[in-house]
Amino acid sequence: MKKTFKSHILSILLLAFMAIAQISFAQGPPPPPSGVGAKGSSTNHAPGDSSAPIGNGTFILLTLAAAYTGCKGYVVKVAETQE
Repeated sequence: MKKTFKSHILSILLLAFMAIAQISFAQGPPPPPSGVGAKGSSTNHAPGDSSAPIGNGTFILLTLAAAYTGCKGYVVKVAETQE
């Protein structure tokens, strides 16, 4: 009973982590200053795309974590049936 309860808790925590990870992406850079009283010229621009590209890495990490958890759960389930 304890082992199944622990596996359910781990599954719920994994799902909660994946749900939270969806809303924790990096924020884009602020807009460049413009108009009267802005410092510098009116051609101030951010150098290229300065947002952090963490989307693909996060997806790969979560996929590998889910596969590892599934493998460990399968091993535990096989060990329980052999006892």
